[in-house]
Amino acid sequence: MKLTKKSHACIRLEKDGRALVIDPGVFSEEDAAVGADAILITHEHPDHFDEERLRAGLEAAPAAEVWTLKSVADRLSAAFPGRVHTVGHGDTFTAAGFDVQVHGELHAVIHPDIPRITNVGYLVDGGRVFHPGDALTVPDLPVETLMLPVMAPWNKIAEVIEYVREVKPQRAYDIHDALLTDLARPIYDHQIGALGGAEHLRLAPGTSAEV
Repeated sequence: MKLTKKSHACIRLEKDGRALVIDPGVFSEEDAAVGADAILITHEHPDHFDEERLRAGLEAAPAAEVWTLKSVADRLSAAFPGRVHTVGHGDTFTAAGFDVQVHGELHAVIHPDIPRITNVGYLVDGGRVFHPGDALTVPDLPVETLMLPVMAPWNKIAEVIEYVREVKPQRAYDIHDALLTDLARPIYDHQIGALGGAEHLRLAPGTSAEV
């Protein structure tokens, strides 16, 4: 499976000539969803879901479909009938040849005064890759490659490290990193790599790795 990092929280997975894109948001490239056979959205926040980017992907590929939670599906289903599927915790489905399990229900706490919204994570191909969205959800299956939300308004580095320890992946790749400056990256790289207990890796936007 080929993993390509897009900007911020967006990734692209490819195998057998088909592509799955997760979370093309406003910090991602304008064409982040173009060429996708399937698109997964973890939640409604604009850095994970941008309607224009999603529409560009769906219009470029008339057979492409979307799997997401209700708050996002309600905004798309009328324009793309039969192509938008609503999912929740515990659901399983196949998208573009990838087997997907849905894990998680709520977004991480940003502040007690801010109501929590729904957030789901996607476990791909039996644990090959897990993208948690904006939550520190621990799947009930082993994870080979964890997409790690490394820097967000709702987390701190101690929580990120403990999350890696709890999931116990073989490797963790940074996502949710658009707010992390290059000056701070070596600090995060060192501390997560030294303390997380898993191989800690980072891809520049547009670069790929086999997972």
